[in-house]
Amino acid sequence: MAAIQPVILSGGSGTRLWPASRELHPKQFLKLVSDRSVLQDTALRIADRKRFAAPIVMAADEHRFLVAEQLREIGVVDAEIVLEPVARNTAPAIAAAALLAAVRDPGTVLLVLPSDHAIADATAFRAAIAAAAKAARAGHLLSLGIKPRSPHTEFGYIKRGRKLPGLDAYAVARFVEKPNVRSARAMLARGGWLWNGGIFAFTAKRFLEELEKFAPDILAAARAAVEKRARDLEFTRLDADAFAKSPARSVDYAVMERTSAAAVVPADMGWSDLGTWDALWRALPRDKRGNAVSGDALLSDVRDSYVSADGALIAVLGLKDVAVIGTRDAVLVAGRDRAAEVKAVVERLKSAKREEHRSHAEVRRPWGSYRSIDMGGGFQVKRIVVKPGAGLSLQMHHKRAEHWVVVRGRARVTRDGEVFDLETGQSTFIPLGAKHRLENPGAAPLHLIEVQVGDYLGEDDIVRFDDRYGRVQKK
Repeated sequence: MAAIQPVILSGGSGTRLWPASRELHPKQFLKLVSDRSVLQDTALRIADRKRFAAPIVMAADEHRFLVAEQLREIGVVDAEIVLEPVARNTAPAIAAAALLAAVRDPGTVLLVLPSDHAIADATAFRAAIAAAAKAARAGHLLSLGIKPRSPHTEFGYIKRGRKLPGLDAYAVARFVEKPNVRSARAMLARGGWLWNGGIFAFTAKRFLEELEKFAPDILAAARAAVEKRARDLEFTRLDADAFAKSPARSVDYAVMERTSAAAVVPADMGWSDLGTWDALWRALPRDKRGNAVSGDALLSDVRDSYVSADGALIAVLGLKDVAVIGTRDAVLVAGRDRAAEVKAVVERLKSAKREEHRSHAEVRRPWGSYRSIDMGGGFQVKRIVVKPGAGLSLQMHHKRAEHWVVVRGRARVTRDGEVFDLETGQSTFIPLGAKHRLENPGAAPLHLIEVQVGDYLGEDDIVRFDDRYGRVQKK
């Protein structure tokens, strides 16, 4: 029997987990429930190549290097990373993946997995997937229905209908989108209702047939984007103009809630969407006072709370049912029952044209990272870390000069055609307008302090002439 084809959806932004989750480093790339990121846990869940083919990972263009790096860290080097040029929700992304999979085998079973969910019971997960795959091969479009534990209002619900003959699956009687508390309680009291876990299984052929029936505009845009795709380094880049023409719709609305072939497999596998700080608190081990704590935190007379400190010490005194999250540049304090409203805070940051919603104080790049450690009128000081064997682009700046000081490791500097090495404690000056490049030829990370001086210090004052990561501006 052919291996199941996983499709990992990694294009989300995770705004409700701000300030840990940011647009450029959203929650799927965070270590929330283990010593690996949530994306890495998802990829390892389907790492058995006897059961699962190499995954297709649908990723936002601006996350491409993060996805590739995190997969390499866990030894997943065979994934096909497909770049979505613009966000168009889940239906267009799944359509593109189905079209790519159908080229190899139209009858292959697609297993669609969000990249940012947690599953505690791997055995139950595998059993549910086996049941879903069997039903998918029989022509059904499957959702995994999660056994509800509370009248949650942030999830969609699925009403289980008749049992399908010879299958461990049920016809879907009804879908309900995010009910209010009263309705959710009534549904749980009546029984037969499941949370919609956002995990799907169907053959590529059946999904594309149903998409053609209910959302032909999405299929047409996805087909054009796939036909005009291009390779870019290790990535598959969908055609931007074609993909942008697709309506932005979820797979639930576009297909699952409309098809007569919808079915559900009940699953009780320790699932969490990790969608809010309250959900994360529930998914984590807690101490005898009901607190889940990470980082440098000091608690006194605190109960049933989530506290995370990434940077400065956080001290919490005399509180109950709160979420306190500190990063290097932002702190959130909220009632745990208000955690779903964090998205509104992010929208206020966007409206104010602040940057804390978009990136962390430490900004990741394919070559390493940088962090601004001081800034004033006409100057900025950064700490730069370059990975072994990595290098920045050959570039120049119109509005700033730079002074580099090596504090650990060895740097190779290109400056207007001159190439030389700097050891720990040595420095150099990059005049305004000079073509320059920084590389790490060593086996250990390079740590460097950069002092920028100029009238304008924005990241968009970069002209790239050559870049191993394909970031040179197209003329």
